[in-house]
Amino acid sequence: MIGIIGRKVGMTQLFNELGQQIPVTVVEATPNTVTKVVDPAAAGFAAVELGYGQQRLRRESKPGERTPRGRRATKAEVGHAKKAGLESAPKVLRSFRLDDAPGKAPELPSFTLGQVLTVADVFAVGETVKVTGTTKGRGFQGVVKRHGFGGGPNTHGNTKHRRPGSIGPGTDPSRVIKGKKMPGHYGAARHTQIGLRVEKIDAERNLIYLRGAVAGPKNGIVLVRKQG
Repeated sequence: MIGIIGRKVGMTQLFNELGQQIPVTVVEATPNTVTKVVDPAAAGFAAVELGYGQQRLRRESKPGERTPRGRRATKAEVGHAKKAGLESAPKVLRSFRLDDAPGKAPELPSFTLGQVLTVADVFAVGETVKVTGTTKGRGFQGVVKRHGFGGGPNTHGNTKHRRPGSIGPGTDPSRVIKGKKMPGHYGAARHTQIGLRVEKIDAERNLIYLRGAVAGPKNGIVLVRKQG
């Protein structure tokens, strides 16, 4: 199931031939480079690893020079990229299985090390895709925002407006049941949105327009994969 790595730009709207408004998410997917090809005979499955973006190279700071901020590529990452013919290490590396799609063809697509893939090479208008991203982090939240609890009454002497209430019986079993919905960290989780239709592809600007919303903030890294 081949896909591509991209960056969420934001949302906009398109209009079809009937004049109907279509909300779309714009994903910028600059050309991805094949950095590794998994041999099914050796590993037992077929997969391909793609690289997106570029990392800055590590260098020693000169005396009195302030160390630039931001993560820099390690020697292992640079060496891995050189095998694919890249001068700098990709910022993001992701693997895509080639033999896990239902109703897959008997012959798997072949890729070569260093091959460059664009949005026009992978997708076509009208296809259905699924997009995986990381949701926005909300920090530590209570049960009302995290789980949608209704909360308590606001008047008539009530002082527990947004508390969860009882979290378990006192005598039997005298413990909190596993899986109880309670306050905690909310967001910053991996989420996959399925059933998104490709409405438009701009090959010159490496943009793909997907109908609907995609998880994550602007400039967040997303994985766009074919569905079905």
